[in-house]
Amino acid sequence: MKVAFLVAAEGVEQIELTDPWEAVYEGGGTPTLVSTKPGRIQAFKHLDKADTFKVDQTVSDASVKDYDGLVLPGGVANPDFLRMDPKAVAFVRGFVEAGKPVAAICHGPWTLVEADVVRGRTLTSWPSIRTDIRNAGGNWVDEEVRVCTDGPNVLITSRKPADLKAFDDAFVTEFTKAGR
Repeated sequence: MKVAFLVAAEGVEQIELTDPWEAVYEGGGTPTLVSTKPGRIQAFKHLDKADTFKVDQTVSDASVKDYDGLVLPGGVANPDFLRMDPKAVAFVRGFVEAGKPVAAICHGPWTLVEADVVRGRTLTSWPSIRTDIRNAGGNWVDEEVRVCTDGPNVLITSRKPADLKAFDDAFVTEFTKAGR
């Protein structure tokens, strides 16, 4: 299973990148860091700078067909930057249109909203974006993890870092099915 992790050049919540990354790796998959800019991305621990990570591929050079699934880590700034980048939004929409699974945690669903792929679907997120999800035609629920299968692809969403174990288990299961 080959998995794209889409992040902006800065603002990703580090644990929401590294924990799912390890879950993919431990599940026998290949994680790839895809970003809006080449070089290194700056992760954060809440509002404080944390580590930097090497970008494997820019979103301009990435192709949906090369991946089995997509992970959208959160952090407040990360998805806000992503949703302002037309190529990042198109990349996300491409996974949905191709019927490939997408996993998003915390504020990550903001990018799903921008890609206009939540209408009629049920998902969870950090509580502060529930109104955005509802305004985009989605149904918001307060659950540890939500696996939504009522659409063109599977959407796996979660609320916060405390939900990472359930999030990792759910998306690795779905991505493994897609990678067969």
